[in-house]
Amino acid sequence: MEQTVQHLLASAGSHVSRLEVLEGPTGRRSWPDKVKAQIVAESFEPGVKVSAVARRHGLTPQHLTEWRRAAREGRLVLPSAEEGPFARLVVDDRPAAGRGDHIGCGSISIEMGGIVIRVPADTSTACLGEIVRILRVTCC
Repeated sequence: MEQTVQHLLASAGSHVSRLEVLEGPTGRRSWPDKVKAQIVAESFEPGVKVSAVARRHGLTPQHLTEWRRAAREGRLVLPSAEEGPFARLVVDDRPAAGRGDHIGCGSISIEMGGIVIRVPADTSTACLGEIVRILRVTCC
């Protein structure tokens, strides 16, 4: 189906001194964190220019640079290269003395990238999630 677009630029007898054509969405947009993270991850690929990625997604380079800064500071989590889980969960029912370490009963040990963090077993899932998120940004 063909569409016809007509533009009235000026009334009869007058002229248009300047005409600006805006391409793409205008005004404020709200970007989901998942989309931001995918765009930022694309901008971190070797040989890719930030301005080219920004243009492709309808952003200013400054806007994308802010998102990149947020990712470096851990305020925006980038998607991992692997689709599978990033860490293996090992459950050991033996008492702490039998393992040869000093982790008491009722504690959680998180090891990643040479960093070991031990927290009480009653630590909230929100707190554990935040610890893991920070470790992923720091270590990976």
